[in-house]
Amino acid sequence: MTSFMVVFFFAVTGLTLNHPQWFASQLVTSNLSGTLDLAWVGEGTEPVRQLEIVEYLRATHGLEGALTNSRMDAGDGSLTFTGPGYSADVFIDRTTGQYRIVELRMGLAAILNDLHKGRDTGGPWKALIDVSAVLLVFISLTGLVLLCFLHKHRVAGLLALGAGGVLVYVIYAAWVP
Repeated sequence: MTSFMVVFFFAVTGLTLNHPQWFASQLVTSNLSGTLDLAWVGEGTEPVRQLEIVEYLRATHGLEGALTNSRMDAGDGSLTFTGPGYSADVFIDRTTGQYRIVELRMGLAAILNDLHKGRDTGGPWKALIDVSAVLLVFISLTGLVLLCFLHKHRVAGLLALGAGGVLVYVIYAAWVP
């Protein structure tokens, strides 16, 4: 049943990736702003207290995802948070402590698509994708081995396997730019 769920998930998300027009855009953009404690942003070359800034933004504005990019120059800085179907860019003025956030929530189809691709998902999810791929290869190969032991259907099965391979190649060669 685990293999069923893996195949089902990747089949459904394969359709959502191939046909985004079937799913209404659920993009929600939020523009938020505020002021940070000047002691956190420092001035000029003073150290920035990034942990305090990140935790404040998460608590105050509900930012999600992992902090994937951080840049602090003498006068300004930026932080980027990303996750499946989600991104938030924070722009900070280090001289005043004022910040502006552009948050994008892209909806369920985008979340599923990002999970399918392993985009902005972290190590454990990528490991799950790898384990799923190995399981699918194992299931496919065991089916092929079983076919070899079915004397009555072996030739027809191997011919169907070859025809399927040729069909996939013809579609690739003829219609993939």
